[in-house]
Amino acid sequence: IALLPVLSGCIAVAAGGVAAGVMVAEDRRTVGTMTEDQGIELKVAARVKEAIGERGRVSLTSFNRTVLLTGEVPTEADKAAVEAAVSKLENVRSLLNELAIGPTTSLVDRSNDALITSKVKASYVDARDIFANAYKVVTDRGIVYLMGRVTEREADRGVAIARGVSGVVKVVKAFEIITEAELAQTVPKNAPAAPAP
Repeated sequence: IALLPVLSGCIAVAAGGVAAGVMVAEDRRTVGTMTEDQGIELKVAARVKEAIGERGRVSLTSFNRTVLLTGEVPTEADKAAVEAAVSKLENVRSLLNELAIGPTTSLVDRSNDALITSKVKASYVDARDIFANAYKVVTDRGIVYLMGRVTEREADRGVAIARGVSGVVKVVKAFEIITEAELAQTVPKNAPAAPAP
């Protein structure tokens, strides 16, 4: 009985490890690239703080070494300073600077963005003809940014689904397009077959 809390903790850790393993298996980036993306996000956050301090709100996402910047900054000069700081980072392959000029959005607006992201992800899970985990979804000011290593068919389908979600103002594609042959090479041999179009 005394060991029950310890054992239940072990079970939770084991279950978490299995879930993480499944996510890694379904992500089309290599483990090295995923680690690199995490490092890039940490470095970008530090560079942004050096460039503009506490002015504005800058959110950043790195996927396969493509950095997406969203949020708001007070001036064009701040936007340019953030871009210059980030573009100097090694390992950053490309940069999509979607910072808006103006006041910081409210907590209500950001909560709404989080809800839209959840609805888009849920719609991907409900769809039978795509892999939901192939898409990275970021929402800012009602604009949905879609990232991921996807085929043309998956890109078009992902955009169509996102556009159908209530509250979405616009959908921006930030995909890395791969061929069906490249996709076949990224899918593990024991993975289920690709969903039918």
